[in-house]
Amino acid sequence: MKNPVNRFKAALKAGRHQLGIWNSIGGNTVPELLAGCGFDWVLVDTEHSPVDVNDVLLALQAIAGYPETSAIVRPAFNDPVLIKRILDHGAQTLLLPYIQSQEEAEAAVRAVRYPPAGIRGVAGLTRASRYGAVDRYTQTASDEICLLLQVETAHAMRSLEAIASVDGVDGIFIGPSDLAASMGHPGNPGHPDVVAAIETAITKLNAMGKPAGILTLDESFARRCMDLGTLFTAVAVDLGILVKGVRDLRARF
Repeated sequence: MKNPVNRFKAALKAGRHQLGIWNSIGGNTVPELLAGCGFDWVLVDTEHSPVDVNDVLLALQAIAGYPETSAIVRPAFNDPVLIKRILDHGAQTLLLPYIQSQEEAEAAVRAVRYPPAGIRGVAGLTRASRYGAVDRYTQTASDEICLLLQVETAHAMRSLEAIASVDGVDGIFIGPSDLAASMGHPGNPGHPDVVAAIETAITKLNAMGKPAGILTLDESFARRCMDLGTLFTAVAVDLGILVKGVRDLRARF
């Protein structure tokens, strides 16, 4: 059998915008629910949630039932061991947080590639290779792996072009909350200076031909980012939707 096509990566290459939603609630029920709601992608977050590496497998299996929706996984850090395990679980698209330099971007690329191009450990019987059923998996895996890097500090913004130019980086994701904190505005991603930095970054990435992405719960700003040219935009977090719904319900009574 052939290595499954990464629909998300193909969409970015074709310049088609992909609308996403964040999954921070563990297990398989919520990822499955989200995958059936019509979003182009669901991000399984292991950085800022109780979701762990082993939970990722359940989420990926659940999302796989909805082939029109792509799964993205955010490891807790740019760590080759975490990356290796999540790729072996069958993740084809990763979003790596807190990338600060070209060197860290290059290390991320090596972590998702098999030798001699990288350092990913080789294992034959994993979900990624469909337990050995994918023909020439080790030779073709990188064709369908999509690597997204998160640029989320003022320091990283100064290296934006260098990070985005690294061969093997498929897209750059801007983290508004951490960026705001690093700029001296913690808890205020809507500060004019932060907004200006984000908009400038999107414009620069578009000029480079590098897909830009963001997560924002501000619907008007999400639309603004899409108008500026983000190609992958997340507009909600499952836990946030739950909290708002419950609080609004209580308030009505």
